[in-house]
Amino acid sequence: MGAAAQGLARGAMLCLVLLVSACSIYSLPESEPAPVEKQPDHTVVTPPATDAKPSPRPAQPSSSAAYEPLLARAEQASAKGDYEQALALLERAQRIDPDNAKIYLDMARTHRARGDSAQASATAERGLLYCSTREQCAALRAYTR
Repeated sequence: MGAAAQGLARGAMLCLVLLVSACSIYSLPESEPAPVEKQPDHTVVTPPATDAKPSPRPAQPSSSAAYEPLLARAEQASAKGDYEQALALLERAQRIDPDNAKIYLDMARTHRARGDSAQASATAERGLLYCSTREQCAALRAYTR
């Protein structure tokens, strides 16, 4: 590197150091501390009270409307002895409403009907977590024995 290039590099480095030090917030011990920007005070504005009623929420379709046809089709398939199709339909219904004890009860019945008592018992035990009526709980408990 030539002398001119070295001089230019040193000058650029000196400018860079000065520029960076100018941005520093560090102040010497005997000087005043760096100024701190204060955030503006925020005031809360409360809108005036109105007598307007909130707009009603649109009616949401119940999840039972979505899974009831699946339960009906599963019952038909089970009546025909097509337990695999019945279980597939019941699993779809369960994905729609995973906390529905009736679906677990129907699944337990279908597992028992196809001869899988162990799976019927396991499914009924899971359904016991969600049963809400005495009859439903009793029906599920019957499959756990």
